[in-house]
Amino acid sequence: MTSAPSIRQCPEDSGCEVAFAGRSNAGKSSAINTLTRNGRLARTSKTPGRTQLINFFQLAEGGRLVDLPGYGYAKVPRAMKAEWDRHLAEYLQKRQSLAGLILLMDIRHPLQDFDLQMLNWAAQAGLPVHILLTKADKLKRGPAQSAMLQVDKHLRDMDPGCTLLSVQTFSSLKKQGLNELEALLNHWLSADFDMPEDQD
Repeated sequence: MTSAPSIRQCPEDSGCEVAFAGRSNAGKSSAINTLTRNGRLARTSKTPGRTQLINFFQLAEGGRLVDLPGYGYAKVPRAMKAEWDRHLAEYLQKRQSLAGLILLMDIRHPLQDFDLQMLNWAAQAGLPVHILLTKADKLKRGPAQSAMLQVDKHLRDMDPGCTLLSVQTFSSLKKQGLNELEALLNHWLSADFDMPEDQD
């Protein structure tokens, strides 16, 4: 649809959208491309931090996917990183059509400082968050399960009822966890899903 540098240039705040966020090397664009079966939809790069705008993609069946700027790794000036952080926080807390956040973390390095910052921003907005532990094909089953349990424990400490926070393993390469992710997105983007009432 469009690419916006800040919330003020975003499309009309109506309907329903789900945003994807994560560190610049977490495999965010690859996950979006795998999900949509379109290898050229979200731009991938071997240089982390290429996504510097809020990118909106319209779905044929209604709703939108939003590719947020990667954070925490890009080799850009500190002032630009601060600007990205400000726009990300503003988008998460003020965007009324935002139904949920998919937060991607490399399964080998979960819960980094920037990931925790994103979780806190989402918590302040009462926003549902589903964590994708990406690149799960790079770990054997045991270590992958151990990493997921570690993240799940942290989420339960943050949200004892686990009403807003959830986690799964995912691999774009092997398409592992794709059905689970699709089911969640269909739920979040459906008309009968209760949107968070107040994200101010």
